[in-house]
Amino acid sequence: MKGIRSFLVPFLFDGKSNLPTMSKILLVEDDLSYSRIIKTFLERNNFEVLSANSVSKGLQLIGKEQPNLVIVDYRLPDGTGLQLLETSLNENDTLPFILITSYIDIRTAVKAMKLGAFEYITKPINPDELLATVRDALRQETPNPQSKKNEAPDPKDHLVGKSRASQQIDAHISIVAATDLSVLILGETGTGKEYAARKIHLQSPRSSKPFVAVDCGALSKELAASELFGHLKGSFTGALDDKTGHFEFANGGTIFLDEVGNLSYEVQVKLLRAIEERKIRKIGANTEIPLDIRIIAATNEDIRSGIQNGSFREDLFHRLNEFQIILEPLRRRREDIMQFAEFFVNQSNVRLGKSVTDFAPAVKEIFESYSWPGNLRELKNIVRRGVLLAPGSMFEKDLLPLELIAYANCSKIEIEGPEALKIESQESDLIRKALQESNNNKSLAAKLLGIDRKTLYNKLAKLRISQQG
Repeated sequence: MKGIRSFLVPFLFDGKSNLPTMSKILLVEDDLSYSRIIKTFLERNNFEVLSANSVSKGLQLIGKEQPNLVIVDYRLPDGTGLQLLETSLNENDTLPFILITSYIDIRTAVKAMKLGAFEYITKPINPDELLATVRDALRQETPNPQSKKNEAPDPKDHLVGKSRASQQIDAHISIVAATDLSVLILGETGTGKEYAARKIHLQSPRSSKPFVAVDCGALSKELAASELFGHLKGSFTGALDDKTGHFEFANGGTIFLDEVGNLSYEVQVKLLRAIEERKIRKIGANTEIPLDIRIIAATNEDIRSGIQNGSFREDLFHRLNEFQIILEPLRRRREDIMQFAEFFVNQSNVRLGKSVTDFAPAVKEIFESYSWPGNLRELKNIVRRGVLLAPGSMFEKDLLPLELIAYANCSKIEIEGPEALKIESQESDLIRKALQESNNNKSLAAKLLGIDRKTLYNKLAKLRISQQG
């Protein structure tokens, strides 16, 4: 109750807004006391507020009431705020979302923004921050949010690289999208596996149905089956409410299983059964739920080696691998680099309200020679950072991260002897810093470094860096 009181006091004495019109906000929060406080505060500031306490109820109200903004808590009884966000944006991609949570989780924040959330704020909520965020979100809302609701997504909105490899990927996507074949996408971290999966979905007959992306690497072994297939209240310790799983949320549409190789053997058995029988059963349930779903899986690891060592089922591999798409790393399609960089600049200009129009020659030279271990994701992050910092219309070299400038300087000389040892020492320091920043979480450290986990482990071994926390 102490936390609620500290939240309540500043809200009750906040002045009303001078907004000329009353916007409709949907608040999805299962803590009724917290929900009541936020609702009262927003109503005092001239907003109409609807309330829901679950993902399913939230989806119903979005369809029925057509709110101007959705504020949703991350943890809900029957799912997560991300599931509500993703399902809703498949129907109306102009509806702004604000995700709130008690849990400061970098992975969740990144995922929410990647899915299209306007902003991400944490509890305890600062009233001024909430009000400013709500107003900013409503200002960016498209004037007629229903105008695009029933339109089929335009595949031309997606950039296609000009390299032969990119053209072939796009051709394969177009061919397989019209079918219902399961697709396995292979590629290094950051090559755009989820982007390709979404593109398949958008070009498919299921484009108007949900697209649900699941990071299998983030699922704990104990709760993976519950997250994927759902559970009934009381079916195991901690199952305090019924839960809708990812498969049920995606029913009728497409489910994307990223890093599928990370699933435990036991969950693989359940997944295989769901694919073969086209049915799922929630944990603790006696009845089955029919499935009409398209499955796209992806991995940056060699699943065939997993089959050989017994960690991945061969029969599941063949079920997932009805059609295979290989995404080449960016270093093998260098003619695409500047094309994608310009694409990301345009995206960032819109998102950040900037007007960067060109890259300095030195930046182009660095971009075209750099190895891009983090691939498109690394390129996008570097471009977005530069656009944010740019004082004018030119993307200058000094807007690049120091490590990229250092790479460019080192690449111009032949490195051997003591200099090679010096660079190796710098790399070792950088890895140690990433491990420290991530509390020795290898997956997060790899993301901070812009490399995949396998590369990080190889470097840890090569540089003899202790892997202990």
